[in-house]
Amino acid sequence: MAEIIIKNVRKEFGDFTAVKESSFTIGDGEFFMLLGPSGCGKTTTLRMIAGLELPTSGEIYLDGEEISQKPPSQRDIAFVFQMFALYPHMNVYKNLSYPLISQGMKRAAVKAKIDEVARILGIENILKKPVGGLSGGDRQRVALGRAIVRDPKAFMMDEPLGALDAEFREHMSEELRALHDRMGATTVYVTHDQLEAMQMGDKIVVMNNAVVEQFGKPQDIYDMPATMFVADFIGSPSMNFLSFEGQVAEGAQSVEMDGRKLGVPRQMQGASGRLVYGVRPEHIELSDSGDYRGEIIATEYLGTTQIITMTTPNGELKARVPAGKSARVGEKIGLGFDAATVTLFEENTGRALRSELNDEVLAHG
Repeated sequence: MAEIIIKNVRKEFGDFTAVKESSFTIGDGEFFMLLGPSGCGKTTTLRMIAGLELPTSGEIYLDGEEISQKPPSQRDIAFVFQMFALYPHMNVYKNLSYPLISQGMKRAAVKAKIDEVARILGIENILKKPVGGLSGGDRQRVALGRAIVRDPKAFMMDEPLGALDAEFREHMSEELRALHDRMGATTVYVTHDQLEAMQMGDKIVVMNNAVVEQFGKPQDIYDMPATMFVADFIGSPSMNFLSFEGQVAEGAQSVEMDGRKLGVPRQMQGASGRLVYGVRPEHIELSDSGDYRGEIIATEYLGTTQIITMTTPNGELKARVPAGKSARVGEKIGLGFDAATVTLFEENTGRALRSELNDEVLAHG
């Protein structure tokens, strides 16, 4: 398996730009997620790595070799599609053996390889069955098996679980991550599901409107979003945004909002103008006291927790609190925010204000 380096890659289709100067590195053996909404450029980026699309400009390196203009057959990359792309007139064994036979591998070696992969994927009992009669999960295993038998340098996966129902999709995501850990393969995985990306990925690239918004570990992206888009896209419910006109001095410990002082991380850089106070729902504390107050307009019971929706002088927000916490619609309640978890944004640019702790994370955006 191998490291993949993307340097200033751009892709244009006529007047339309699908990917704008993207740069990031996929480490050897990483499970790497390309995350973003439909049309953001993530699948185009994946296809450029695989060679199914050629970049308009920029460089792509695989295992130290520049491959941006090489055809797919010379890249040693396996691709798993969302709709499986199996041969319907062949049984499972023939679907798995086709890539090996095409490479001229001897029959005995082909059988040994397929037996090994079938054992890893748990599909020994369906090798002689036609693929048309298989369940969605079994067909997905066969598609994965056809990629695995080749022992490629890297795997490209374009929403491979998208066609499965929600319950089975969660089960298959666990299986897929476990398979990756056993094989130690370099895997690049496209998804629009932020929960799937957070659950499975070692690293995540978040894309929006053809641009890489942020690149890093799941926890860093969640805790220190580089932009308001990332903060809104990652998390359920997403980060709350309270807009205000004000200023924050370099190294300040608080900002003034609606006449009240609210805490911010001490290392936050200075700024002024239209600012946005960002806080995650689980970092809000409800109390009878507190200068900054909100009015409850809705409650949503989720078993162990509940989501409380409130209006405030600076915008609507949601808090995740224990299910047993008393909350009544129409009640006015004090709000407390964990200053260490707050992110300040410039409203006009949507960019987070830098700090000593998150400079490295934000630099990847």
